[in-house]
Amino acid sequence: MLDKFSRKINYLRISVTDRCNLRCRYCMPEEGVCSIPHKEIIRFEEIVEVVRFTIDKGIDKIRLTGGEPLVRKGIVNLVKELALLKGIKDLAMTTNGILLNEFAEPLAQAGLHRINISMDTIDPEKFRYLTRGGDINKVFEGIKAAQKAGLSPLKINCVVEGNSMTKDAEAVFNYCKSNGLEFRYISQMNLSEGIFQVVHGGTGGDCQHCNRLRLTSNGKFKPCLFSDLEYDIRELGIENAFEKALNGKPEKGTKNHNNCFNNIGG
Repeated sequence: MLDKFSRKINYLRISVTDRCNLRCRYCMPEEGVCSIPHKEIIRFEEIVEVVRFTIDKGIDKIRLTGGEPLVRKGIVNLVKELALLKGIKDLAMTTNGILLNEFAEPLAQAGLHRINISMDTIDPEKFRYLTRGGDINKVFEGIKAAQKAGLSPLKINCVVEGNSMTKDAEAVFNYCKSNGLEFRYISQMNLSEGIFQVVHGGTGGDCQHCNRLRLTSNGKFKPCLFSDLEYDIRELGIENAFEKALNGKPEKGTKNHNNCFNNIGG
């Protein structure tokens, strides 16, 4: 499946919720953001229907995101339903790791392949400051649980300021090296100002080779993270919304004034 710039599109990122159990300083203000009304949050039945449709179109890589996906009630059951669909080669999740100690084994048993964990420092006080109250020890416990459960490869996403590793990022890198984890650093992004770079150790931000579409937590296909374009599956229907997102995918990212990271999945 190709877009109009002949890029192969085979990757769908799905934001299952806009809620999160942390308040990271670069992601949301201290008082939080306006939450999407519960009745507007995409239902699991809709997600499964979307994924089943997109598999037939050529999507074979699915990533569940948030917000924080592990705060969504019933997330393990969703993973189980998706894992039963034939055609998915890669079923993954991005999490902050706080609840992973509890969920790693059930997720693996349900059919999740792998996990990415967001961790910008290993210093307890700095982590508590950056996340406004988070406990880094819970993340460490979650990492061990994910390794034990066989969720592999286990990747650590570390956000840095600018385009080079900070002292905190270097410490995270050394932690990953010592614990058999893959490391990626991501330059801090700004949706409204259109600030982004290619992910070091990943493919995000590489517009020329972008292979992804997104489904927001309120049921809208987005062809690009850094774009205001979005197509509502409830108003247009899944097929029509999907085709518009695929055909409307821009050559490169610009700016996004309609979304926040917590409802679009980063």
